[in-house]
Amino acid sequence: MKRRLYFLLPDVASATATANDLLLARVDDRHMHFLAKRGTDLGELHEASYLIKTDLMRGAGIGLGLGVLGGAILGYIIVGYPPEGTHPGLAAAVLATLFGAAIGLWMGSMAATAVPNSRLKAFDGDIGRGKVLMIVDVPYERVDRIRDTVALRHPEVLVSAQETRYPAFP
Repeated sequence: MKRRLYFLLPDVASATATANDLLLARVDDRHMHFLAKRGTDLGELHEASYLIKTDLMRGAGIGLGLGVLGGAILGYIIVGYPPEGTHPGLAAAVLATLFGAAIGLWMGSMAATAVPNSRLKAFDGDIGRGKVLMIVDVPYERVDRIRDTVALRHPEVLVSAQETRYPAFP
């Protein structure tokens, strides 16, 4: 199980130095993501992906839930009030539910790609002023050690936060 840590750094040079120290602390490079103002050259640092920048996962989950609900209601209507001359069975309700789930998942994820990640809203102002957000996914048992490493070697870190609601997945 992993936890997501956030570190707000003053500039790209500081972010690069912090990333190098975390590499020496055996944090894998693919578990470090950086978010900066549009147009900022991050150099060798990995820019955060769309999964991190947008609310894609949240939107897909909401769309899936609403799609299943809508499909189940449609299936109930099809079975409960069949068109004249037809005798739909339970399979029609199941197919309507699956169809609703697929449509909801697709529509929810498409809509959510245009929405910035709601968990990163607290950092928007600082990123807009030129600061760099470093997002690190680490195993739960190493969280304190990684935070201590960053705090000891980089006093310029402006904010240090941890995702508390649920773990980050690799």
